[in-house]
Amino acid sequence: MITPATIQKKDFTRGVRGYKEEEVDQFLDLIVEDLGALLRENAALKENAKALTRELDRLKNSEASILGTLEAAKALMSDISASAEKRADIVLKNAEMEADRIRREARESVELSTEEAKALSRRWELFSARFRDLLETELERFDSFSANVLFDEAGLQKPSGRRAVSGAGKPAFTGGAGLDKTFVASKQ
Repeated sequence: MITPATIQKKDFTRGVRGYKEEEVDQFLDLIVEDLGALLRENAALKENAKALTRELDRLKNSEASILGTLEAAKALMSDISASAEKRADIVLKNAEMEADRIRREARESVELSTEEAKALSRRWELFSARFRDLLETELERFDSFSANVLFDEAGLQKPSGRRAVSGAGKPAFTGGAGLDKTFVASKQ
């Protein structure tokens, strides 16, 4: 490659009918200046091209890194989404199981309350029937006593002065002979 220094050092041989040396030297000086400027510009452009190539490589690496990060983010989002769906499914299943447990406990509680109510109803009916029978029995006994056994002609109670003790150790009324035995026997 021809450099400005090569042009400046170049000596031409002289011929008989040659060019004027001064004009050639001036023209060569212009060529040296222009060639120097072109070579400097070329060097600057080459350096600029190298810098741009390095920047391009850096940007390509950055782009690759960004794309890798983007892919990783997409994968992470997918994993997070799948994990969230699994968690939601688990929470939903737990809620359904809890609701089933609450319904079962409520059903059992209702059944137990219903059974208790039925048992109380049966006990009430049994108590009521027994009490009714007892009252009817006592009314029949009361009706079976004759008015003349309990009361004399004037409507006063016959004095007997005796008190009997029932089987429970409590005093029993002994207004007459029939009442005495019946009342004491019913208490035992």
